[in-house]
Amino acid sequence: MQNGSCKMEYTRKRNGRISIVIFYALTFIFSLLFVAGCNESLQPSYKRSDIGSIDELVPEATGIIQEGLADENPVVRVNAIEVVAATKQVKLMPKVKRLLKDDFVPVRFAAALAVGDLEYSLAESSVNRLLEDENKNVKIAAAYALAKLGSTESLGQILEAIGSSDQSVRANAALLLGKSGDKRALKFLYWALQNEDSDDKVRFQTAEAIAMLGDERIYPKLWTMLISAYHDDRVVGVRSMGALGTAEARNALITMLDDDILEVRLAAGEQLGKFGDTAGEPEVLDVFTKKLTSGLNKEDRERVNRLTALAIGEVGTERLTKFLPRLLKDESKFVRIAASKAVFQCAMKN
Repeated sequence: MQNGSCKMEYTRKRNGRISIVIFYALTFIFSLLFVAGCNESLQPSYKRSDIGSIDELVPEATGIIQEGLADENPVVRVNAIEVVAATKQVKLMPKVKRLLKDDFVPVRFAAALAVGDLEYSLAESSVNRLLEDENKNVKIAAAYALAKLGSTESLGQILEAIGSSDQSVRANAALLLGKSGDKRALKFLYWALQNEDSDDKVRFQTAEAIAMLGDERIYPKLWTMLISAYHDDRVVGVRSMGALGTAEARNALITMLDDDILEVRLAAGEQLGKFGDTAGEPEVLDVFTKKLTSGLNKEDRERVNRLTALAIGEVGTERLTKFLPRLLKDESKFVRIAASKAVFQCAMKN
């Protein structure tokens, strides 16, 4: 879910060639394989007063995330972990800690990141054991967590990984360097961005990581992503502009509210919400008032509903939050998890 989602690899055919979307976004895209779309309209028949305050939705949202952490589907577990980390649900970290031993690599990866993001010291010994994990991605996630917990040597393991010949490891190392907040990593990130051996997923993730570190030199690269002919590239560009967080980036995001593709508009609305800008509210509201999911197949409907929930969490206006009760009861687990994230975000703003 950003601004945000353990990275796994996803490929798509583009006019006869394969284009690889960044590893971190797969939990969003791969979740489409597990769609259980909603067949009824999201247009609610109740008013704001019918649902009371957002705080009243928190127990239901918490239950959804707890169920997600224990779900048999590993992609659901990854999504739930990411919500715990993004919304600082420390009370759920004991459950996340147990997932450091999960059989599924992306689950261990996401759990380690959550420990680092929340600086959850109670899991330090468990994360330390992951330095011996058989998977390199999990090892560097553990190194990131330990660095956030105060280890001065751990960042070096991630810097070394940015030069890996394994493109997934390189992309994940870029992500972790961006999340580290350490601007000394910029020279390594620019090396990966410009290296001819880096593939699309590495370049996309590296550009976003540089944006996360606030380096405005990356703006032209992000702009080329926004004008790509491929809408999923534009979505990545939108998220990266949100990470950059400058006035120029905000202006670029406003232009994306006019994009031909609904998913891009929703992503732009979500990122603008991070600026405290509610300009994307009409685009999100249109999903309900204009019934934009009507006629979509299950996969597309699930994807739109999920993006809509994520946008509501960032925009947070009352005109939008009134739709959260319905989204919390969507047939798709991924939509319910995204709606739960929105509930937590809105509750924190109150």
